Amino acid sequence: MSIGKILLYYCFTPLKDPEAVMLWQRTLCESLGLNGRILISSHGINGTVGGDMEACKRYVRATREYPGFKKMEFKWSEGSAADFPRLSVKVREEIVAFGSPKEIKVDAEGIVGGGVHLKPEQVNELVAERGDEVVFFDGRNAMEAEIGKFKNAVVPDVRTTHDFIAEIESGKYDWMKDKPVVSYCTGGIRCEILSALMKNRGFSEVYQIDGGIVRYGEKYGNEGLWEGSLYVFDKRMHHEFGQGVQDPGFIQLGHCVHCGVGTNSFHNCINEDTCRRQVLICADCASHVKTQHCGRVDCAEVAAAAAAETVPESRGLA
Repeated sequence: MSIGKILLYYCFTPLKDPEAVMLWQRTLCESLGLNGRILISSHGINGTVGGDMEACKRYVRATREYPGFKKMEFKWSEGSAADFPRLSVKVREEIVAFGSPKEIKVDAEGIVGGGVHLKPEQVNELVAERGDEVVFFDGRNAMEAEIGKFKNAVVPDVRTTHDFIAEIESGKYDWMKDKPVVSYCTGGIRCEILSALMKNRGFSEVYQIDGGIVRYGEKYGNEGLWEGSLYVFDKRMHHEFGQGVQDPGFIQLGHCVHCGVGTNSFHNCINEDTCRRQVLICADCASHVKTQHCGRVDCAEVAAAAAAETVPESRGLA
């Protein structure tokens, strides 16, 4: 029986012909039976793919043959091609959509003017040395922080990466401009750009975690400064470090929007026409149509109507 794996990776490097790289990557993944999502721009590559372990190894070897990707790091996690609906390989203006393609500069070493990279142990050393002066700044969408974040982290009120520039220019975070700020995100890529954007806007001492939450969690599990679960962008939806939720050090941050029971499971609101929100709903509430909504009044009405329609059917089967 073959063992499946998921690869998470990115590399900022100048690409003269993103279209050619896209065609090569698509052909390579198709030949290896990999599914996932890869974005390519003149700034580099950003991908998450899954498949058979041997196929993933061959993909890593082949991708590193490209000169600009020679030193690219790959993060491995449990999963397979089945964790993704299909293979998508596209060229975009940005490999992370902050809406600032012309502001970001890239050379052979990566992002120009970004934050200082800290390895997981260096993050802990910084906090030990400077204590409460250190500010953890979440570089993800606010929803992701509902199930996990660094202790006492600042979580910006953003729904997409497009919201970040307006958010950091709003003045709400000016109190952080002279403090040591540790930006963090899932695998590190969003903070590569976010840290540069913050420095360009007057934040004087900005750091980023090398390898992101993934690397920190692999190093410290539930015994460090991270609390809760990690939101991931495949059908698993969340990932736990150490021994998972059974780990004595695990802290449950996520709770059902309806009953308050601890949960890490996000569900799409039943109101597909006007609401695209993903919300935390426990298994029990998710099993009832009436509570398959995000909590908004109009969405609750849609759920109630859908639940009412199912009653005659269930009675007829009795």
